[in-house]
Amino acid sequence: MRCKHIRAMPSWRGGPARNDCAFVSMNDEVSCGLDGLAIARVLRFLGFNYRTKYLQCTVIRWFSYITDSRDPDTGMYLVAPSTNDDGTPDVSIIHIDCIFRAAHLIPLYGSNFLPRTITLHDSYNVFRAF
Repeated sequence: MRCKHIRAMPSWRGGPARNDCAFVSMNDEVSCGLDGLAIARVLRFLGFNYRTKYLQCTVIRWFSYITDSRDPDTGMYLVAPSTNDDGTPDVSIIHIDCIFRAAHLIPLYGSNFLPRTITLHDSYNVFRAF
């Protein structure tokens, strides 16, 4: 069996930060395109004591579905980083047991050429839809 790591590092191997995306299992009350799975970017892992339990959590930034159906050209759902009403990023703390598995998002590139200054580390920050 293979093991997939989800990373949330301020510096990956001495270089830029690495914050992976993941599928998050949601309850039945939330309408999600992927059969109850939402998309989030993992910003940090943290743990703390609450009464007699040690809770392992993660700080995430949510992605929202752009449409309710799959893209007719690719067969994939389109997502974008979610924001609150005031324009701030939609960030939450969830228990790590809610994470289903790692997710890899492919940017919507558009029709223009990309500047040479964009690296693979910039994709989640530069592109607005995936």
